[in-house]
Amino acid sequence: MNIYIITGASKGIGKALAEELLKDENNRVVGVSRSCSIKHPNYRHQPLDFSDIPAVEHNLQKIFLPYPDAEKLVLVNNAGVLGDIGYVGERMPNERFEFVFDVNVIVPAMLMNTFLEVYREQQAQKVVVNISSGAGKRPVDGWASYCASKAAIDMLSQTVQLEQDMRGTGVKIFALSPGVVDTYMQGQIRESDVSRFSTVEKFRRYKANNELASPEEVAVKMVDFLHNTDKYKEVIVSVRDM
Repeated sequence: MNIYIITGASKGIGKALAEELLKDENNRVVGVSRSCSIKHPNYRHQPLDFSDIPAVEHNLQKIFLPYPDAEKLVLVNNAGVLGDIGYVGERMPNERFEFVFDVNVIVPAMLMNTFLEVYREQQAQKVVVNISSGAGKRPVDGWASYCASKAAIDMLSQTVQLEQDMRGTGVKIFALSPGVVDTYMQGQIRESDVSRFSTVEKFRRYKANNELASPEEVAVKMVDFLHNTDKYKEVIVSVRDM
């Protein structure tokens, strides 16, 4: 039996990944999100709002239940937000930075920390995949909080992998960029004003020219990746290279 814990599983890449994994009867999926959109006997929904840090802390034990028979334990920190698009210092609400970092960095760090602690003694293959972005590797005007949060998740992933290597646990940690995918976030990007995001037209062309990957296409590649994590030696990986 394989256990996959996926955040943001109610829509987009998270939902597509959960549904693709559930095609295998040996897989059990725990979806962590505010709402439930999947009905399957091997699917368990854990409701949670990642912008509510005390609630996340209070409900961690409900996410990471004992799975003594699991052959593989996988955490996919998929949930994420873009935040407000706009230039820092130009009427950008300070609380929006907190919101983006809570959802994109703080909660994934809490989940990864708890996952590694709860299952530390279990003799199963353990993998953590933190969904990253190309925006964490280069600056994009108007996306300061998002870029910074994804850069943080990249470094967090690299540091935790270093620690696991030093402990000799065999745990694999990845920061995976899914590429440009046709999700709600892309719709949010396309609605931006050019004065707050200079390259918005490029993203509008992606949609107009049918250049966006579907969540289902990305999910198939991600499942193949999850089946072959031993082949990957680097922490920072991209779906585009698969």
